[in-house]
This record gives sequence, structure tokens and C-alpha cells, in this order.
Amino acid sequence: MNLLQLTDDELLGEIGGRLRRYRLQGNITQAELARQAGISLRTLGNIEAGRDVQLGTVIRILRALGRLDSLGAFLPEAGVSPMELLRSRGRPRQRAGGDRSG
Repeated sequence: MNLLQLTDDELLGEIGGRLRRYRLQGNITQAELARQAGISLRTLGNIEAGRDVQLGTVIRILRALGRLDSLGAFLPEAGVSPMELLRSRGRPRQRAGGDRSG
């Protein structure tokens, strides 16, 4: 599946479906997962149906499923290029530069 070709709504549906499959692989009911994650059953149902929810809610569900490590693959740590380190003299970058073409 090429995620780049999906619309935002299709991506939400894919995320919801994957969370549902993780839940079923663990043989966990919706009610039990909602309780473990500290969310309502309705909220969990909305996520699994592909409706838009807060990111904090997804994090709670991943934690309850024991899949929080999935966030590393979802959003890997941003690396710093060696050239950027030289330019910044080892200091972390604090802001982005604007368009300097005038």
C-alpha cells in the first residue's frame, strides 16, 4: 500500500484499521482497551472507524496495546547533518530561516 497516494480521510481509516487489528491480535475487547487507555468506548469506536481524533488519544491506545514503540517507526528521531553541526558550532538549531530570495 502506498500511503503517499491516500487522502487524509483514507489515512485515518488505515490507522483506525491497524489499531483495530492490533487490538484483535491481542484478543482485547473494545471495552477493555478503552478502559486500559482511559478513553470512552465511543472514542475508541470512532478511532477504529477512521474518524479524526486527538493524537494524545492514539498515544494512550498504543501504550495500552504495548505498541508505543511503533511511534519510533512512525516519526523517527530527526538527525543532524554533519555540515549543519559545523555551521552551528555544535549548538542545536532553534528556528528555521525564511526565504532569502527577496
